[in-house]
Amino acid sequence: MPRACALELVEVSANRTGNIRSPGGARDEECRRLLAAVPGGDYRIALDEKGKQWSTGEFAATLDEWMAHGRNVSLLVGGADGLSPACIQGADAHWSLSRLTFPHALVRVLVAEQVYRAWTIHQHHPYHRA
Repeated sequence: MPRACALELVEVSANRTGNIRSPGGARDEECRRLLAAVPGGDYRIALDEKGKQWSTGEFAATLDEWMAHGRNVSLLVGGADGLSPACIQGADAHWSLSRLTFPHALVRVLVAEQVYRAWTIHQHHPYHRA
């Protein structure tokens, strides 16, 4: 990724203590850890199936807006049970990659590629051939 649009992956490990028995409790604990990992002042985007779906051009325009605000952006991706309601409600925006469900490893690749593609559109680079 270019310096002007750098990506940093910060992983929050899944709860493996065994003391949280319900999916809701595990999601709440994960949300607490996710939010603790987000630096203050970041614009928080929750990846959620009910979030906004953008075309590539719309996402490029959205990325331009985010970059113009001068705030770092943190993308919150939930675990196997999704994000807790607290993480979703506390986010500044909500993004749905698709109505389909993807594994985490694929979400990382999809997000990174879309951010790169949007940045190349902004730079008038030939990577995106639309």
